[in-house]
Amino acid sequence: MTRVDATVAGTVMTITLDGPDRMNSLSPDTLDGLDAALDAAERDASLTSLVITGTGRAFCVGMDIGFLGECFADPPGVFVPFIRRYHEFLDRLEACPLPSVAAVNGLARAGGFELLLACDFVIAADDAKVGDTHTDFGIVPGAGASQRAPRKLGDQRARAMLLAGRWLTGPEMVGWGLALASVPPAELAAEVARLTGALGDRSRAVTGIVKRLLNAAPDVTLAEGLRLERELFTRFHEEVADADEGYRAYVEKRRPVWNAR
Repeated sequence: MTRVDATVAGTVMTITLDGPDRMNSLSPDTLDGLDAALDAAERDASLTSLVITGTGRAFCVGMDIGFLGECFADPPGVFVPFIRRYHEFLDRLEACPLPSVAAVNGLARAGGFELLLACDFVIAADDAKVGDTHTDFGIVPGAGASQRAPRKLGDQRARAMLLAGRWLTGPEMVGWGLALASVPPAELAAEVARLTGALGDRSRAVTGIVKRLLNAAPDVTLAEGLRLERELFTRFHEEVADADEGYRAYVEKRRPVWNAR
């Protein structure tokens, strides 16, 4: 079974899939751990970002092979409810006001590919290997790959991964727009820390609103998106003092102390 370890250092929570002998595969117990970690992150007002990673040679290879046997034995009673629950977790992760970073340390496929698609940023090791693989096994994607991949990769590249079984290395992930950076494995933690350090300098309230706007952008017209931006801008500046604090900190040449965590 893959355990989920959630640790906090400063303003960053790291959620680690810890089942190296199972390639960090997913089971109902793993989803229990992921849900609990996200619950804790949302309650902790001191946090500014989340990191999701795995132990050993894999980031996450999707569903546990033993549990998958149970799913195929009873699709309506086991498989469909599990996928629905995983779908709900990924939706929560995507909507969470805290920016999330997938630190892809190794193999990611199927449900692991869908996990990184739901994160705001992806930093990959150069030797990481990422693929969808659902159609390789005669399975339809059920946790978001068919919808998030075209939005992040574009139509042709999404089709190459989902229909033709294309695999990507870390550098190829960057070239395809799936990852922000690819680094040697020994430098992965430091690269992730640089990104979370930059995220930690910002108001959590502002970051959450900007993330909401960015998430909405692919699904609305430009006019609708601009209307939402004006609405949230107005509401924020009427209710939160962080903009004034940012201005004063700049003028006074000091670090801002954000009120809205």
